[in-house]
Amino acid sequence: MIQVNTAKRLEGIGEYYFSQKLREIEELNKQGKQIINLGIGSPDLPPHPDVIKVLQDEAAKPNVHAYQNYKGSPVLRKAIADWYAKWYGVTLNPESEILPLIGSKEGIMHICMTYLNEGDQALIPDPGYPTYSSAVRLSGATPVVYELSEASNWEPDFAQLEKTDLSKVKLMWVNYPHMPTGRLPQKDLFNKLIAFGKKHHILICHDNPYSFILNDAPLSLLSVEGAKETAVELNSLSKSSNMAGWRVGMLSGAKERIDEILRFKSNMDSGMFLPVQLAAAKALGLGKDWYDEVNAIYKERREKVFELLTLLRCAFDTKQAGMFVWAKIPATHANGFALSDAVLYNANVFITPGGIFGKAGEPYIRVSLCGSVERFTEAINRISNAGI
Repeated sequence: MIQVNTAKRLEGIGEYYFSQKLREIEELNKQGKQIINLGIGSPDLPPHPDVIKVLQDEAAKPNVHAYQNYKGSPVLRKAIADWYAKWYGVTLNPESEILPLIGSKEGIMHICMTYLNEGDQALIPDPGYPTYSSAVRLSGATPVVYELSEASNWEPDFAQLEKTDLSKVKLMWVNYPHMPTGRLPQKDLFNKLIAFGKKHHILICHDNPYSFILNDAPLSLLSVEGAKETAVELNSLSKSSNMAGWRVGMLSGAKERIDEILRFKSNMDSGMFLPVQLAAAKALGLGKDWYDEVNAIYKERREKVFELLTLLRCAFDTKQAGMFVWAKIPATHANGFALSDAVLYNANVFITPGGIFGKAGEPYIRVSLCGSVERFTEAINRISNAGI
């Protein structure tokens, strides 16, 4: 085997935590453990039947299998614009202010690669989605952590940020409803973010995939007056439409931002399969009944998770949004990793340690709602019998 050194950009970039953990769980299952995985937020429910039918019908046509427009189908872009207008009260030009993505996760990388150079900095929330930091590092730039805390309602401390040297900061990553804490956004917070971005010439990058899950009032950062001058927003059908594996996301913002990011994206892929785009357009046109039905299921599951966390003597906010429950661990365990391991090895149940989302998350754990009530009941029984 020849020696080929990996690129410098991979220094400090480890394998994604869940990738490693799933391998461990697979090995435990081979030993007959039958692990109940309550860690990953991959919806276990199917999309609406009409969405699947559109995919089936369109895929059967002979003329839909070619390369597609790099900016996505006009049908999908129009559906995204209508969706933003209906649910967020945001007006977007489907011709110039929307860019469909092969999942919003790729959009995080596209944004970082479009704007960041070596020597640049980007503000990253702690706790927060680990991909923000990884994407910044892969671009050659440096992530600068801003800590969120329960005491500040998991919102940025703008007074502290103002004391920070921001001269090299080009981007700020934000995410509300917040993952992993489930903190809902407030319009006042969004106003502060836009004002902060304008004042310091920082592009505010809002990641917004959870706004429909256990939340009756979806909110977009772009609803703030003047937001397009200093912000872009990522969104996704993965959670809201149970289409995680379909890989359909979107980027919205000013024409200038869309054009700039397209310069990078168009060199990375050759468009999305047209039947998937048309099925996604169908999903975006679903009414309130769809979201109510999905959320009724998640509410029932969340009650079981509350029961599980109470059994573990954890503290939690019952008003969290999104498809997880974030909880503070009892003093009997050193950190979330210790409690997670105790539950995994003694009860054969996997719960995510909060520390994978940053140092500020170490005293917490996160439980996914992506499992049946029966599955949560079995997890509760196992934990109870293990005496944890």
